[in-house]
Amino acid sequence: RNTAVLFGDGGGAMVLENTPDEGQLLAWDLGLDGSARDILKTEVGGTIEMDGREVFKRAVRAMVDSAARTLERAKVRPEEIKLIVPHQANIRIIQAACDRLGIERERAAIVVHRTGKTSSASIPLALVDAIENGRLAEGDLVLLTGFGAGMTWGSALLRWQKGPSDAADSA
Repeated sequence: RNTAVLFGDGGGAMVLENTPDEGQLLAWDLGLDGSARDILKTEVGGTIEMDGREVFKRAVRAMVDSAARTLERAKVRPEEIKLIVPHQANIRIIQAACDRLGIERERAAIVVHRTGKTSSASIPLALVDAIENGRLAEGDLVLLTGFGAGMTWGSALLRWQKGPSDAADSA
């Protein structure tokens, strides 16, 4: 009852392809802290158990630290980011992460109010929404960042380039 109302249903995927040059994936960061396993978990056949306050604190910290490492590796400043596409767990986590990163909230792709929390589908769903709404142009810097149970996290910085099957091409 405490978590069911947060969840939506959705699916999404992204295709990255190898290129002979440096490509458009400028930097990334992945990590985990298995000691946080008990703050957000589910056993096989069980229900989701979550310590909401602790998940909030760790999620914000994980996303911010991961995104900051990614930006540092790419030698990119937060103000250069055209769009941040965060994991869509809840609006407060997204706002806190943007504020701590120094990225204006208006530059965040947000769909959680329409989709609910769709777990790993949330970043692709928010990215497609941004594409369909004309929020990205060729060459824009896009920061993807998220977290998950366990506590796991990841961020990636992309230089936007439309592909032949880009959703925006068919819109």
